[in-house]
Amino acid sequence: MKDMTEGNITKQMLTFSMPLMLANFFQQLYGVANTIIVGRYLGKGALAAMGGAIPFMDVMMFLLVGMTMGASILMAEYFGSGDIDRLRMEIATSIVGGAAFTILLSLAALCCISPALRLINTPQSIAPQSASYLRIIFAGLIFTFLYNILSSALRSIGESAVPLYLLIFSSLLNIALADAFVGRAGLGVNGAAYATVISQAAAALACFVYIRIKAPLLRLSLSDLKINLEFFSKTASYSWISGVQQTFLYVGIFLLQGAVNPLGIDSIAAFNAASRVDSLIMAPSDSLALSLMMFISQNNGAGKRERIRAGFVRSMFINCVYTASAVALLLLFSDRIAALFLHADEPDALALCAHYLSFMAFFYLLSAFCNTFQGYFRGIGKMGVTLYATLIQIPIRVGLSYLLAGRVGMDAVATGIGAGWIFMTVYQVWEYRRYIKGEHSDTYRLSWSGQ
Repeated sequence: MKDMTEGNITKQMLTFSMPLMLANFFQQLYGVANTIIVGRYLGKGALAAMGGAIPFMDVMMFLLVGMTMGASILMAEYFGSGDIDRLRMEIATSIVGGAAFTILLSLAALCCISPALRLINTPQSIAPQSASYLRIIFAGLIFTFLYNILSSALRSIGESAVPLYLLIFSSLLNIALADAFVGRAGLGVNGAAYATVISQAAAALACFVYIRIKAPLLRLSLSDLKINLEFFSKTASYSWISGVQQTFLYVGIFLLQGAVNPLGIDSIAAFNAASRVDSLIMAPSDSLALSLMMFISQNNGAGKRERIRAGFVRSMFINCVYTASAVALLLLFSDRIAALFLHADEPDALALCAHYLSFMAFFYLLSAFCNTFQGYFRGIGKMGVTLYATLIQIPIRVGLSYLLAGRVGMDAVATGIGAGWIFMTVYQVWEYRRYIKGEHSDTYRLSWSGQ
């Protein structure tokens, strides 16, 4: 366990965030490995089919991530305040309520596959493969939820290393299985889906076993696994905002696929590959935001305002330094990075991917600002700000992408994303200044009631 309410702030944040960064990297490795394996073994048609499925898959996946994020804020607050009984009740309520929701979500997602693929203009030549891939992924969503809620419980008490080790194991298992199922067993894109589900199940099981053996603070019996209505209500008030935000964000990404799909198979394959690179670049920034959220949640529970402000400033600096370094590497090696995902005998798709990555690089620094503010507002419990920021940026990025795609191709997507981040940053800076100025004002605090 790591109590972040005392001690050197920078050291604590870096110590806690480094395992999160690696964990996020290995989480992204699931998709990256599948993309490389499918692209190498099966070519751009199969890669495009999987790429057409991923946006809808991400909507469902990150709805679950958003739910667990809301619960983890409360877990960290209870741990920071030293209220272990409430921490345990929060975990129990989140597991039971979240599992029931996940089952219902899986059934709904399975029913919506065909309409969703039609909505984003998925070419008929790849639609059957995309649909088959999604059916397997959605059947295994319960394992995704279980891993995320159990690892969130561990992180809420300052334990970020163990989820990393379990995720490394799971990611390596995914690579081995994907290579076996796609390359040797000839299961096509379905093989990549089977590998993902089995690996997620293994990660969830390993997390459960670790808690049973090594984390008595989080260990629950069957009799403990019940819903407490008081906790359910508060958890729902946090989780629904976080879940809706994540859903809306990935619905936006899902709709971006609809702007790319009419551009042809080369563009779909290039965009899928570029999206995986994008995920890898954003992963450390997201992890720093999650680290900041946990740091602030614990200190918010302990009532330590000055540590919260200092943690925010230092996290912003670290995030900007990392992102600037990643941008420099992307500008220097975009063509080589694109070649990791696509065959050399597919020059058009390769060129599209490399150009998109180079163009997109100029906007990434904005994401560092956006993510740090997101971590700050989540940590202090102002979930409404994070939701409104997403509601502002998504229509801008989607609208510009569709408006410009016919003229500038995939550059339209990068332009839309960059413009959305600009507006998101401006809004969050305004809310931050408003909160700091009115932090001790009763009128201001009342304006946040219900968030």
